Amino acid sequence: MIGQYGSFDKQKYERDFRNGFFGIEAGLFERHEDTLQLIHESRAKGFQIGVHFPLRAGMHHSRDALFLALDEHMRKDAYEHVRHQLSYVSEVSPSYILFHYPKPVLLDDRVNWEKWRFADSSEFIYENQYSFAEFTRQSEQLFAWLAEQGRKFEFAPVLEFDALNRYIYETDFLERLLVQYPEIRLCLDTGRLFTQEQFDPFFDAKQVMTKYAKYSAMIHLSNVQIINGKVERHHYPVLPELNSEEGWAPIEHYIQIIKKENPHVRVMFEHQSNLISDDDLDRCYAWVDQLFKP
Repeated sequence: MIGQYGSFDKQKYERDFRNGFFGIEAGLFERHEDTLQLIHESRAKGFQIGVHFPLRAGMHHSRDALFLALDEHMRKDAYEHVRHQLSYVSEVSPSYILFHYPKPVLLDDRVNWEKWRFADSSEFIYENQYSFAEFTRQSEQLFAWLAEQGRKFEFAPVLEFDALNRYIYETDFLERLLVQYPEIRLCLDTGRLFTQEQFDPFFDAKQVMTKYAKYSAMIHLSNVQIINGKVERHHYPVLPELNSEEGWAPIEHYIQIIKKENPHVRVMFEHQSNLISDDDLDRCYAWVDQLFKP
């Protein structure tokens, strides 16, 4: 898959999309005309549409749905915002709708998070302010609700990990929920997981991938370069010559882990393809295809 965020960029579509691709993931469109163009191309070319919530930008003060907010008013507002958007999103007949989880992000108090990008303080809360019991209660409510909405509007709910804390990677609570609700799947973002590992000394990206790949419908694939604790490049296309000695994520190792646990995972190229040449883009696609072959 390829992504289209902010608008339907026809030039990017014609350059990046290939025959045989599953589809396009779209989000934060500024204009309804872009949604109509996406629908037209989907029907003309026969590809699927995935939605990275929200499909339309500017419809709410918060980009992500803060399903787990401690404040009851904020939590109800998040559910209502998603409910309102689902009626609009249903126009594109999405294969899936992706939401960030957990949101607000629960931050490990032991870690310095000043380099993690947040829009504002509503997007995060520290672990010592949010009990494990409350986290399980709110997550159980969210899963039940998303499963119901997925059946009603005929889409697969997908949860993309944001920054993770011990409640997710040191317990089996989330795994049990994913078994209970098999219609809800995960998205693993290689760049995001690698970045957390660089900033969080308690976090192991490979361990998280091994634990959760089997429950994942897709990966958001891109590379990140971090040197001396500074992000130099992000959402960079994956290429075989980008090595760990120069600060890049070990993409080949990541794919080996994911493929072993879930060889049928879908790949969404969440990269800035304009950073490389047409030939390098072809090499990117060919390399990933080779890595996933049996």
